[in-house]
Amino acid sequence: MAKILLYFILLLFLSTSYSQNTGKPRVIISTDIGGSDPDDYQSMVHFLLYADRFEIEGLVSSPPKQGRKEHIEEVIHAYKQDFKKLRSYSKGFPSPASLHKVTKQGATDPQPGEIPQEFSEGATWIVKRAMEKNKNPLYILVWGSITDVAQAVHRAPEIKKYIRVYSNGSWNTVQDEKSRDYLYNNHPDLWWIENNTTFRGMYMGGYQENDYGNKSFVEKNVKGHGALGNLFWEKKKDIKMGDTPSVLYMLHGDPNNPEGASWGGAFVKNGHGENYWTDNMADSLIENGRHGARTVNLYRKEYLDDWAKRMDWLKD
Repeated sequence: MAKILLYFILLLFLSTSYSQNTGKPRVIISTDIGGSDPDDYQSMVHFLLYADRFEIEGLVSSPPKQGRKEHIEEVIHAYKQDFKKLRSYSKGFPSPASLHKVTKQGATDPQPGEIPQEFSEGATWIVKRAMEKNKNPLYILVWGSITDVAQAVHRAPEIKKYIRVYSNGSWNTVQDEKSRDYLYNNHPDLWWIENNTTFRGMYMGGYQENDYGNKSFVEKNVKGHGALGNLFWEKKKDIKMGDTPSVLYMLHGDPNNPEGASWGGAFVKNGHGENYWTDNMADSLIENGRHGARTVNLYRKEYLDDWAKRMDWLKD
């Protein structure tokens, strides 16, 4: 009897260890979903269509201003309605309950001074997951202000050796410039892709003929495709999805090499730090005045085709 019990304990240990080291990229999404720009709803719908490709360790509401945890949960609710269909194609899709469990509220106000003073639930969660024993790095994909990441790094700078940050700046940076500047000025060793203009290639330029236009693609391949597709359509009827390149970067390319080609862009060092990359300023990569955008829109047809196949899983 003792040998049988020991056998089952060993099986449990092995299965637990495997679940923590599946080989899938570990990610936390930090998003201002629910704010004045509906494109985060679009990016969250797209992300959850690929949820089987990731170990989702956190979904953090990082506005500031409008946008709360409940808006992330609104998308999870749509995901729940489509979950059975998704699981019929891949057993790797996480349960809606597990997504609710890792959804946290981040900072709701910008950093007031030069140094982070608060420590939000979202920042606390980032530190906890970063310190979890795991051989794989934790990627933090920042779709809103970078406030919670700044709080986490300030409170526990030792997490820098375990995390990798891909942030979309531009308007998001304007919402909390002090948190961004705190990280930039005080932590030059942070592994960080700061995407300020490259992400514009998601909806500017590239192959937009026939049903690949920003509006025509959504009408054909998203509208009427399950609860997720209908939520996308309800929030915005054309592709913007400015934060999606961070997900595309993880899906197709080598995440260890920001300078290599990927669906989510290719970046360059600018001398700031050994582990800092940003937009490529080459004239040949400019689209509509946005540097680096062509490193994303070059693959527009490929990543839209791939997404359309997944959206078709949800058709009635």
